[in-house]
Amino acid sequence: MGCAPKEAADMAEVLLFHHAQGLTSGVHAFAESLRGAGHAVHVPDLYEGRVFETLEEGSAYAQGIGFGTLVERGRAAAAELPAELVYAGFSLGVLPAQYLAQNRTGAKGALLFHSCVPASEFGGDWPRQVPVQIHGMEADEYFVDEGDLDAARALVESAPDAAELFLYPGKQHLFADNSLPSYDEHAATLLTRRVLAFLDGIE
Repeated sequence: MGCAPKEAADMAEVLLFHHAQGLTSGVHAFAESLRGAGHAVHVPDLYEGRVFETLEEGSAYAQGIGFGTLVERGRAAAAELPAELVYAGFSLGVLPAQYLAQNRTGAKGALLFHSCVPASEFGGDWPRQVPVQIHGMEADEYFVDEGDLDAARALVESAPDAAELFLYPGKQHLFADNSLPSYDEHAATLLTRRVLAFLDGIE
């Protein structure tokens, strides 16, 4: 017998924000992997069509328009959707995802890939009713050396019933985007499996 289709009541609705290189085919592919499991996924373009070849170029563009602008664009995207969302972000996309998870009433969960910001940056402690997964590579210089790993561990310590941190062997930053040279198939497959289990547990 085949698997029964996922009931609408069991479907999570995800707002997924892209990383500094823009809305790549790899980000779309990740969204499709979640849709294939029966979840609804929205993927707004915070860069208005721009995609960059390198992380450095994309980061320079993001700094030029301002991180506050990106968060505001994320807020605008969320405003068009129901309140009961799971907010997800790749690296730079963690900024609007984490902001919304902490500040928009009704958040059902958060998925923070390759980055984590101290909860205090967005107004206070992590909301304990919002489950969160954080994923990063243990030797990723962006994740480890720029304070994201410390922020992730502090978040887990402050909200142990809500937060999980998953570390993967390796040093790649955007390891879950299959369109980039940094892609790590083994780690990305494990990340996706954990994300789907998380989404299946959303009430």
